[in-house]
Amino acid sequence: MAPADRSFARRTLLTTTAALTGAALLGGTAHAAETRHAAWPAQFPLPDGFQPEGITIGSEPYAYFGSLANGDIYRASLATGRGGIVAKGAGRPTVGLKIDRHGRRLFLAGGDSAEIRTVDVRSGETEQVYATGGTFVNDVVLTPGAAWFTDSFKPVLYKLAKGAVTTVPLTGDWQQGPDFTANGIERTPDGRALLVVNGFANGGGLMRVDPRTGAARAVDLGTAKLPNGDGLLLLGRILYAVQQRQNAIDVFRLNDSGTRGTEITRITDPRFRIPTTVAAWGGRLYLPNARFDVEPTPTTDYDAVAVDRIQI
Repeated sequence: MAPADRSFARRTLLTTTAALTGAALLGGTAHAAETRHAAWPAQFPLPDGFQPEGITIGSEPYAYFGSLANGDIYRASLATGRGGIVAKGAGRPTVGLKIDRHGRRLFLAGGDSAEIRTVDVRSGETEQVYATGGTFVNDVVLTPGAAWFTDSFKPVLYKLAKGAVTTVPLTGDWQQGPDFTANGIERTPDGRALLVVNGFANGGGLMRVDPRTGAARAVDLGTAKLPNGDGLLLLGRILYAVQQRQNAIDVFRLNDSGTRGTEITRITDPRFRIPTTVAAWGGRLYLPNARFDVEPTPTTDYDAVAVDRIQI
């Protein structure tokens, strides 16, 4: 392992350990906070015609949503459900998005614009636009020193680091389908590799990707499949995988290296209307309903819903 990779893994381990230790030591405080948050809305509207896809939540209780329609960014208070547009997309779509740990910058996947964009959270201004030369930049995960993006129609990942984009070809077990293939992206629990949804290989599943080489290895999920896998969320060793058209979240317990996962449960809810991505705050998971089963119009209604995290 290269020095940078050792640093990546170590910082991830320290962060995870600190979070788990804090939760154990402050159990009463955490329980009180979750009780207070239970009064927060479990469903709230997004703008009509917005066409949400991605969601991200940082260190404060605000959710940011990206619009497929025009790339706008909508911020909603989790405490009240109210919000507004905080950044304009200039007609270019926003698919996946992540906010940095300081809450200052958003990293946006530009869909069929094939762009990566960064936005200043406070001003709402676009800071940088990066052309990838790709086809459909779909989702993003942040690691120490880099942002990683998937391309749904090309067997590559894009690495944004130090103001430049590098294309990393996917090899090994990666199988590129004739249509939409790569989707959500996360880190492994030990922080040494990336997890990428492959909706084509073996009927749909996860690939563990070495970020240095792009070599992919199929993750052993037993008999579980992710044919409609979209957004991923890793909390400790628990992986939440949104299966959009199944209106479900499949939940797995991973080993540290992310080479194997055991399915724990499936979360469903009658309020799901093709959710796509997921983010967490407190004891809840928040998801935007993309409603891909209807023809979007300027008056089509959209919303976000919250469900309880599993307790282990």
